[in-house]
Amino acid sequence: MKKIVLSLLMGLAILTATAQNNPNAKSPTYKEDKKKERRERINALIKLEEEGEIIFNKHSIFGVKLATDGYGISYEFGRFKSNRVANIFQFELNEKKHPKEKRTTGAQFNGFSFNSVIYGKENNFYQFKMGMGQQRVIGGKDNKNGVAVMGIYSGGISLGLQKPYIVNVSKSPNGGDQFRSTYPTIIDSNYYEIGAAGFTRGWDKVKLKPGLQAKAAMRFDYGRFNETVAAIEVGVNAEYYFSKVAQMAYNKDKNFFFNGYITLLFGRRK
Repeated sequence: MKKIVLSLLMGLAILTATAQNNPNAKSPTYKEDKKKERRERINALIKLEEEGEIIFNKHSIFGVKLATDGYGISYEFGRFKSNRVANIFQFELNEKKHPKEKRTTGAQFNGFSFNSVIYGKENNFYQFKMGMGQQRVIGGKDNKNGVAVMGIYSGGISLGLQKPYIVNVSKSPNGGDQFRSTYPTIIDSNYYEIGAAGFTRGWDKVKLKPGLQAKAAMRFDYGRFNETVAAIEVGVNAEYYFSKVAQMAYNKDKNFFFNGYITLLFGRRK
């Protein structure tokens, strides 16, 4: 029994001596140093955030866009070159409206109103846009509740989809013998509009309109921390298509479009 007790005491003494001689042993001083180092690192990150420094590698941002000539959705992927500059890659899906579009009620029969129609609308015009550019921090947040200001510029390609606007019509005012037609044939033939045929009609007659696009904008990020994107983007956009786009009957077709827009953005940085 004494031998066992002596052996245990000797082993404990050896372990204690080893721990004292080991520089990696987690002594109270060592733990305090690690806590202090961690606090300093966190304080440094907070300071950078308050100074507006973007300290991440990449971001993913989704957007809902309202333009002077339409609306759309967007996605942006970015990689940071430095604390203040990021390369961005953007994708958008939009519908472009003609300024003379006006929705009216379709024909009425026996006191009932039918589906609405956009009088004179010749084609729907959708766009799938891809571009690349840069985001540059102009002004950082003064505090956690501040707003970071960034400049955005990008350019790329735009694939336009010109889809005929199909309308249900009738030759008689009572709505009998309905069929489908388009403007300006409806106007020239004095057909009675019953209502729009719907989004699913006309895709078999889509015409592709390739082109180029560019934009410049200011982005105002009001998110509390830089790891979260909560921003409003305000900018202008220019597009040029290699063939003319027809939107409204008896209106001039055109290649060039220019608009202003505002986008609500939300996403994350990593």
